[in-house]
Amino acid sequence: MTHSEFTAAHARGEIKVEIDPKAAARYLSARLLLPFVMMPVLGIGVALALTGWIFTGLAVIAAGIIAPQLIKRGAPRFILTQALQELEFYGEVTRSGLLRTTPVKSDGEASPPRHEVL
Repeated sequence: MTHSEFTAAHARGEIKVEIDPKAAARYLSARLLLPFVMMPVLGIGVALALTGWIFTGLAVIAAGIIAPQLIKRGAPRFILTQALQELEFYGEVTRSGLLRTTPVKSDGEASPPRHEVL
């Protein structure tokens, strides 16, 4: 299915889009380099706490832990939004198997998936 067919079918509700939440979180974490961003933020929080800015340091540490979790939780929605907007991203996530589409029958049941190469 091409990108233009995908966006049109999604807008009409003719396809069911499946994105594995755990795989999406791993993909987004790797793409955004979340561990490499989280480590310095936590280090800054610890440094602030040790230099006397205890509550500010604890707030930075909490932000460094909570923000990546929130990003990972919203990963499937982010991937769908990006796939609808960008042709290259759509090709990447469909080739990797992260995003799968299933045609929806008129009575509301899903048809067997078609396997098409881009």
